[in-house]
Amino acid sequence: MSGDSSDGDSALGRRPLEDPELDALESQISKWLDAARHDLPAIEAVDRGEPGERRWYVRLAGEQKDHITIWFSLRQRSLAFEIQVIPAPEENHAEFYEMFLRRNDRLGGMAFAIGDEDAMYLVGRLPNEWIDEAALDRVIGSAWAYVEQAFRPALRVGFASRLTGRS
Repeated sequence: MSGDSSDGDSALGRRPLEDPELDALESQISKWLDAARHDLPAIEAVDRGEPGERRWYVRLAGEQKDHITIWFSLRQRSLAFEIQVIPAPEENHAEFYEMFLRRNDRLGGMAFAIGDEDAMYLVGRLPNEWIDEAALDRVIGSAWAYVEQAFRPALRVGFASRLTGRS
């Protein structure tokens, strides 16, 4: 999933931001994530991608899933984010993917998508002009809730034999 570097919203008429504007957004995001790491107990870690990249990861403590990691990538027109929810199912493939597709209509600004090696991801994009503390908080909180709500049901469907001990 993370290999796609296109913004996909040039058709929407958004102009790409200049470097000083991206630098300011990058600084704003970094400052908010740094403060959130200390203020929100669910955040276990915040770190940056490779030097020169506008990428962050936020590791959250889960309840159903032990850890939830959100990767943020600041691009010319949007802040993209992705979370690997669960690996590809071992069984009941159609039911597994159908379950996630049916959940998509209840998600705000995010969607479940099949990613690398058929793993299930939660993905979304936030237009750069919408980035502020409230939006970042909403993305992190919503992503946490959507992953937590989907994880156990996905295990029961896609990995049923492992859970019951039957083959």
